[in-house]
Amino acid sequence: MELIEFLHQVRGEVQAEIAERMPEAGTPYPYPESVFSEKVMEHMAESGMTFEPEVCHFAKRISNAKLRLSGYAVSEDAEQLDLFVSLYGDVTEITPVPDAETKAAAEQCLRFLSMCAEGKLASKIDPSDDAYPLATTIHGSYPALDQIRIYVLTDRQAKSKTFKSREVQGKTIKLEVMDIERLHRHLSEGKPRDELEVNFEEVSGGALPCVYVPDEKGEYDFALTAIPGEALRFVYEKYGARLLEANVRSFLNATGKVNKGIRDTLKSSPERFMAYNNGIVIVADEVRLGKTADGGPGLLWLKGMQIVNGGQTTASLYFTKKKSPEVALDKVRVPAKVIILRSQDPVAEEVLIADISRYANSQNSVKQSDLSANKPFHVEIEKLSMTTYCPDGVGRWFYERAAGSYNTMLAREGNTPAKLKQLKQVVVPPARKITKTDLAKALNAWGGKPDQVSLGNQKNFERFMEDFREVEGQVSIDLPNVTEYKAMIAQVILLKKAITMTRPMFPAYQSYVANYVVAVLGDRLGKYVSLERIWNQQELSTGLKQQLQDWAKEVNEVMHRSAAGKMVSEWAKKPECWDIVRTAKYSEPQKGIAELK
Repeated sequence: MELIEFLHQVRGEVQAEIAERMPEAGTPYPYPESVFSEKVMEHMAESGMTFEPEVCHFAKRISNAKLRLSGYAVSEDAEQLDLFVSLYGDVTEITPVPDAETKAAAEQCLRFLSMCAEGKLASKIDPSDDAYPLATTIHGSYPALDQIRIYVLTDRQAKSKTFKSREVQGKTIKLEVMDIERLHRHLSEGKPRDELEVNFEEVSGGALPCVYVPDEKGEYDFALTAIPGEALRFVYEKYGARLLEANVRSFLNATGKVNKGIRDTLKSSPERFMAYNNGIVIVADEVRLGKTADGGPGLLWLKGMQIVNGGQTTASLYFTKKKSPEVALDKVRVPAKVIILRSQDPVAEEVLIADISRYANSQNSVKQSDLSANKPFHVEIEKLSMTTYCPDGVGRWFYERAAGSYNTMLAREGNTPAKLKQLKQVVVPPARKITKTDLAKALNAWGGKPDQVSLGNQKNFERFMEDFREVEGQVSIDLPNVTEYKAMIAQVILLKKAITMTRPMFPAYQSYVANYVVAVLGDRLGKYVSLERIWNQQELSTGLKQQLQDWAKEVNEVMHRSAAGKMVSEWAKKPECWDIVRTAKYSEPQKGIAELK
């Protein structure tokens, strides 16, 4: 897909969501940039570039300074923070955005961060403002933060993708731009690996000694090497989460036995690290070979480098050195197995990476939620999605079992402009693409587990997949049939519509309210709701939409009141939150809801 086509697709998706809401709202959507921000942030989370993101629109002038924020994401260990600010131009052509404009947006977000860190912002905004809990949280946790990044998100084309780091209260703040060009590279490839280039001459002073085994006819070439500890630390510092394979989330702190062992070895016996450590497994898209200082074969350069096993080792090197600067990483060598991918099929490539991850990580606990593309359940859902057409007999839903498979399908089947237009507008438009995590969210929300859904895509998916344990090769539950598949899609439609409707209703925490209001609907009226009708209509009736709106306002009020000053995004993850929301008193259901049996 060309960049201009991608721009039109993104704009179309944003406009479609806004248009879907406007007829009921009666007024223009207040923050179109929030829709754009949410889409970009979700992609960044899925590709391992950030954590579970939350939309939070804030734009105010305080003390004669303009402050802006579009969203944020906090790591599970609360040691890493990402802030996002959006420059959505709603452009129809590839349009440059001046560095001065992106830098100004970054500065406005930087001021937001600075005032939070100093404890000044919370005293200058109303406690009812949805940015208030974030401001107090940043102030309280700022000393413990190890990494802070600010991203400018824009649908225009930026010349500079990064700016010089800044200092706030003794912390280094990285400033980056995610423009339409960078987003296109990520989404069109279905992976963020294209940006990761490592030149070992630059980071370690020369080629790494290696044993290289080419295989011209196979799926991959193979190499064995040892990476200097300081070089690996530097690469992790530069790329962070993007260095770790997107499907195996390994943002780890030194709390587990493995991490403590690594930390202790680094401190007391760094020269023995290679003898004690199992090493890491790397995949890469391209390799450049050279000679070592003694004339032997060596690895000079890798493109698309990602670590699929050894996230604990890599993160521990970085954080141990950061917290204990005296650690001698120059004495450390990390054994590494390098797999250079040769497959021309992106879907097959991602499946191979998942398999490599699974087997390479067999000695450690790995989240099966991210290694599940080949599970029978997902294979069956994919088959059903390809053979089950919507009631119009033309369109269908697309189940993206493997990352990037939707765009691969468009490229393969849309081999003429007319066919591509037919696919994107009629057969499988982007609005009918669902991922494994989308499905898990919808089924768990409707199933009365909004607290689990609020844990984020990956954790929720992990809980969801616990029902699919395999015993002696047999899945513990039956695979879905066509009727059950249609009911699942109806639940997806419900959650999608709830998210669309709640987005303009509240400035922040909309997704959490959507999760909970769908759960309340399922709890109060679930046995009366005809999922079959929702599938047949591929839409919700006006009455059901109004009901979701009414209860969303009440659910939002209950969640904020019961949070008692805590961030709703954190409170929503607690079972106690669902207990309170589920048992709260709500207005009587609307009369004449078409879906009620």
